[in-house]
Amino acid sequence: MPVITVEGPPRSVEQKKELVKLLTDALKKAYGYSEDFAHIVVVIKENPPENIGSNGKLLSEMKES
Repeated sequence: MPVITVEGPPRSVEQKKELVKLLTDALKKAYGYSEDFAHIVVVIKENPPENIGSNGKLLSEMKES
């Protein structure tokens, strides 16, 4: 059973649903799984923006683009 883990800032439920669908479809394609293969797990770990840094700054200090 493949497990995909994604860590990042909080996102809406709609964004997470889309992410899970896209990642699942991509893994099925890359691994050659049939469409009915249902044992792919996606775990989303959300971190508050003040706990994530990029390019020397906290995400809470940057504007969303």
